[in-house]
Amino acid sequence: MSQLMQNIQTIKGVLFDLDGTLTWPGALDFPAIRRELCCPQDQPILEYIESRPKSLKTELMKILEQREKQAAKASVPNKGAEKCLSILINKGVLLGILTRNSLDSVTIALQQFEGLELDDFAAVITRDFSLPKPHPDGVFQAARKMELLPSELLVVGDFSYDIIAGKAAGSLTVLVTNNQRPVMVPGDSDFEPDYTISYLTQLLDISQLFEDSVRVK
Repeated sequence: MSQLMQNIQTIKGVLFDLDGTLTWPGALDFPAIRRELCCPQDQPILEYIESRPKSLKTELMKILEQREKQAAKASVPNKGAEKCLSILINKGVLLGILTRNSLDSVTIALQQFEGLELDDFAAVITRDFSLPKPHPDGVFQAARKMELLPSELLVVGDFSYDIIAGKAAGSLTVLVTNNQRPVMVPGDSDFEPDYTISYLTQLLDISQLFEDSVRVK
């Protein structure tokens, strides 16, 4: 916590994951999607689709996009998400989204939030525009769109890929556990977020530390 407190004064933007971070976890049934795609349960879905013959990729991606849209329509804001976003916006903190989902599913999911629109985010980076997490490309793209350095971003997510991508880009990271064990994939057990919280409401305790240094819109 001490290292985070020393560096948090430089934070001017917060980059959020979508599923399980801004939205309540579980809307996307990843095991069921993997079964439908014939994807091994221990393999990331996007990487699996990319490894398939070209003749299969289009159909597999179509199935994934359908399931994502269905999940987005059924999603609800995560605990404390709406309050957290509202307060950060009022403080002038720049907000962004970085997700392995499609832009269509992000747009649908945000419709479930009260008084929140896509335009409230200075950057929305999806797989349509960048290499998927854990690659840090999306963090770099978000930083450019937000006109910030990666070191001025706080990357917030519920999965090891979020933390790995953020740290690889030189950003501070926050893991949201949703009061459960952290979500990881094999081989990622050594990742170290800068801070761990149970719910997004606790992010506000961090935001108070950089209140005076944020950019006013």
